[in-house]
Amino acid sequence: MGLASALSTSLTGLTAAETTIDVVGNNLANSNTMGFKSSQAVFASQFLQTMGLGSSPTSVSGGTNPRQTGLGAMVAEVTPNFNQGTIEISANPLDMAIQGEGFFIVQGGGGEQLYTRNGIFKLNSANQVTTITGNRVMGYGINDEFEIQRTQIIPLEIRLGGAEVAQATQNVYLEGKLTSEGTVADTAEIIQSAILGDSRFSRPVAPADAPIVAPVPDSATVTWTSGAPGAGGMVAGETYWYKVVFSNVNSGDAVPPFVASESMASDAFSATVAGGDSSMELSTNIPFDAAGNYRSRHIYRTVGNPADPTTATYYYAGAIDDNNPASTFSDTMADAVLTTNSPLNTDSIAGNYEYYMTFQNASVESRPSPLIGPLTLATSGRIELLNLPVQVGAAGWTSRNIYRNTDGGQVYYKVASINDATTTSINFTDSMTDLVAVTKPVLDFNGPPVSISTPLTNVIKLDDNKNYQNLFEAGSLAFTGKKGSRDLTAKDFTITADSTMGELVQFMEESMGIQTPPGPDAAHVIPDDAPTGDPPGGSIDASGRVVFVGNNGTDNAIDVLTSSLQLTTATSTQASNLAFTSAQTAVGTSAVTDFIAYDSLGMSVNVRVTAVMESQTSTQNVYRWFADSPQNQPVSGVDIAVGTGLIYFDGFGNFSRSTSDSMSIYRRDVPSASPLEITLNFSELSGLGGEGEEVAILAVSRQDGSAPGTLTSFIIGEDGTIRGVFSNGITRDLGQIRLARFTNPAGLEQKGENLFAAGVNSGLPIQGDPNSQGIGSIVTGATELSNTDIGSNLIDLILASTMYRGNTRVITTSQEMLEELLALRR
Repeated sequence: MGLASALSTSLTGLTAAETTIDVVGNNLANSNTMGFKSSQAVFASQFLQTMGLGSSPTSVSGGTNPRQTGLGAMVAEVTPNFNQGTIEISANPLDMAIQGEGFFIVQGGGGEQLYTRNGIFKLNSANQVTTITGNRVMGYGINDEFEIQRTQIIPLEIRLGGAEVAQATQNVYLEGKLTSEGTVADTAEIIQSAILGDSRFSRPVAPADAPIVAPVPDSATVTWTSGAPGAGGMVAGETYWYKVVFSNVNSGDAVPPFVASESMASDAFSATVAGGDSSMELSTNIPFDAAGNYRSRHIYRTVGNPADPTTATYYYAGAIDDNNPASTFSDTMADAVLTTNSPLNTDSIAGNYEYYMTFQNASVESRPSPLIGPLTLATSGRIELLNLPVQVGAAGWTSRNIYRNTDGGQVYYKVASINDATTTSINFTDSMTDLVAVTKPVLDFNGPPVSISTPLTNVIKLDDNKNYQNLFEAGSLAFTGKKGSRDLTAKDFTITADSTMGELVQFMEESMGIQTPPGPDAAHVIPDDAPTGDPPGGSIDASGRVVFVGNNGTDNAIDVLTSSLQLTTATSTQASNLAFTSAQTAVGTSAVTDFIAYDSLGMSVNVRVTAVMESQTSTQNVYRWFADSPQNQPVSGVDIAVGTGLIYFDGFGNFSRSTSDSMSIYRRDVPSASPLEITLNFSELSGLGGEGEEVAILAVSRQDGSAPGTLTSFIIGEDGTIRGVFSNGITRDLGQIRLARFTNPAGLEQKGENLFAAGVNSGLPIQGDPNSQGIGSIVTGATELSNTDIGSNLIDLILASTMYRGNTRVITTSQEMLEELLALRR
């Protein structure tokens, strides 16, 4: 039994030596494997053969020890050595080494969590961080806002060239000099349009008949007879002189609906009262209007027998209320009564004349008709207008006005007002001299003015040729105003049948960024224009002009050009020229600067800041700032004004305070965060002056927003945070590397490829950020070398080989002894 047990005992020694050589060989083979942890074979004695347990001491014996013979060695453990390996610098920014305890967490092929100390990492085609063997590196990811999500670990991604980020502007820093030598801005630019009319009110059409020279009654064939005694108040034997005129007024018209228009009078003719008679009968040859344009004939007579009938005064004696040639006229009027009547109008006109007609009611007068005439009177006479136009439908007009120029003139005066607007076949005979005409009211060609309720499709404007232009129709109106001599961004207004002038005025006011009182700060009200006392804003005056009062200061001066309003319809695009002109020039020192801000999506937002000198005292200088942004998208309208406030400078020219330093730009039509809140920093502004210098300077030195940028590079901190650097200069978190440690790392199960899995005796993994919970820190741009001690392992190799040879000697000796034993039978 002894020789046999010696053989098996030596065999265990051989096995132990082989294991040592295997472990040492693996250590030496991985001496250049990054992050490799060497191992050591640890032996223990195997079973023992007990031949005696020995005895304890007695009074007669000192006791004996146990007699046991060992039966060989066994490999008790192959122990990994997790001592720190040497850290070597690397050129790869993804390479990482762990200084201290801990493991990188990676994902196995089956989705399980594995662990490694090999920090040579790379990016795969999906921008994921992986080991050199293709295992995904795990850590905390980020959300859409680049915020680290510390709920679960996921494969880390670094999307170089793909990830984009933008920075919304939060702070803008202003610099420059708002001089104290300037002029207080108390005067605003005021602009006004041409007079605009409302086409909802009808106007007379052109008469169908052209004006004619009024006919003169022919009195050459008038006959007469004397009346009976007592029938009248005329003097028997007296000779009287008569004249006949054509008229549009009957004798029975108590309140004539028509103006008393008469033709030129006939030549005078005489009639003598017979002795004993007291009246005169004008018989069948009294002249009448053969054309039938007049309604009646008026008879005028002298008082008695004048010495010169051509220069005598003729008085109204009566009328023949028809145009019948067979009608007669009976004159019974005494001289005393006759002289109380109206004398004959002998006025006449000569020259080149034109006419217009208007409708009127108690509150408004229409636009004039198209031109009536011209008609030239070569000799003195009168002009007859035939068949004056009437209103159509229930327009509500109550009268008709006749306007005429002076001989060849361009101003038209009211020569008559006819108290009727509906009766047809009305004629008017004009006899008003130029001297009288120029004392009458002047024709307003513009007609009824627009109001805030006037539909845009009814807005008209008189051109230089006295034609009426319709300025608007259904379509899209693009408005590009000017402010401080700078073009503003175009704004669009949709014109429908319901769009009104009031809506257009508000749209233009908002498009030009006019800030109206009181403004956002009731304690510091936006000031009115000092010369007029008018508040800033748009309005329509009584004459039909659109008036805009800008905010004070030269750089707030507003303007609307002839091409500022472009109307696009289904068929064309053309300018709607409201013919704005300047009614007052802005005064006041001011400065302006433009800059580009960015919203949360990195979309550019144009902002203009204007500063005007609002007031000045012996102790301080005060400027008011206005901010405009064409990209502002309020709840309603197109208002570009986004903020205002006051800036105070002390007696040393230093910025002391401001009433407001923020603006709000609404972003309602895009998915950006709304509103975009921007704070203005005025601390770098100076309020100093200079001799003779009144120029204010304003500029933006910097702002903290940026446009979208792509991920160009990254860095990894000692705490494991992956920080991305974008092309716009912004840095953002891209992820967080997590590490794990074990209570007994020697109990980990090696999986090959420098990977470990939690073992039954390793304890559960304790995850944490680098530099926390006893987990080591990360050294970026470096790798951990193998911790194999080549010298020590070579010595172990020598000892193992010596152990192996020694055990083989025992086997050889045991074999020789067995051979000798077998030889005893011979």
